[in-house]
Amino acid sequence: MERGGSGVPGGRRKQRVSMADVAKLAGVSSQTVSRVSNGHPGVIPATREQVLAAMRELGYRPNSAARALRYGQFNTIGVILFSLSSTGNSRTVEAIATHAAAEGYAITLIPIDVPTQDNVLGAFTRMGELAVDAVIVIMEIHLLDTGTVQLPPGVHVVVVDSDAGDRYSVVDTDQADGARQAVQHLLGLGHRTVWHVTGPQASFSGQRRAQAWRAVLEEAGRPVPPALYGDWSAESGYAAGLVLAETPDCTAVFAANDQMALGLLRAFHEHGLSVPHDVSVVGFDDTPDAAFFVPPLTTVHQDFAEVGHRCVQKVLQQIRSHGSGQPGTDLVPTRLVVRGSSAPPRG
Repeated sequence: MERGGSGVPGGRRKQRVSMADVAKLAGVSSQTVSRVSNGHPGVIPATREQVLAAMRELGYRPNSAARALRYGQFNTIGVILFSLSSTGNSRTVEAIATHAAAEGYAITLIPIDVPTQDNVLGAFTRMGELAVDAVIVIMEIHLLDTGTVQLPPGVHVVVVDSDAGDRYSVVDTDQADGARQAVQHLLGLGHRTVWHVTGPQASFSGQRRAQAWRAVLEEAGRPVPPALYGDWSAESGYAAGLVLAETPDCTAVFAANDQMALGLLRAFHEHGLSVPHDVSVVGFDDTPDAAFFVPPLTTVHQDFAEVGHRCVQKVLQQIRSHGSGQPGTDLVPTRLVVRGSSAPPRG
């Protein structure tokens, strides 16, 4: 069967609609069409609607690549991160994408398997090739394999979850205050001390939470039990719970995230310990599932949506001002959500 080379009836090639075609139909100049395409504010509303109607009728699509080359802006934000598996990272990326879209920006995502200086610089190189206006880096700077990280100069950068506020514009949850609220809540219920299942030792957020846990106990003059190290997984929380279930004076535990708290709940249940009557448990994150644990989990709420929103706002400020952004850390407040997993100790 003979086919038309263009794939349209009769073999006729469909011609691309030009800006001049839109201008002719709308009865305006090509310059006016260009202004509407680029979102220029100096167009009369009635004229703008007239041009948009002509675009819709003709099926006109602006050439975004040519426009980017002309104006030096791609309306794309790159996101580099080490892992999408953690609750915090995935929900932060979701928030960044949502808020970027509301500002007319798309995101380009590049995950890094192994956190090394070369891999980070390679990711920035790829971002340059993909033509992005700025980069949001979701990583802990100190996890890299060099003492001092030097990100490429001239790149608009905002870092999430990092202790690099002296060098970069950083957005993070107030890790320390969240942990303080958790420990003070348990002490306020009457527990003599609070045990702690930490995040990974290399984690900045895990370190901040552990430091705050220890500081609250020391300030209150309470004994500081040895920390049990986890890796954010429910499995590691379960392993810690098996140890704590055999510790008679353990009446309260602060887990550095909700998944490890879930592991604790199972371990205590298997050992015949009732939560919260025998042991109180508090987590950190306030994941969507936390309210449906058995019992519902008392936890520290992180506002990942606000973290993502502030990241986008900061990076857009840099783009629009053509600046690099002021170093410093912008902390998003946390709040304790009290549910059924915490209560005064027996007796």
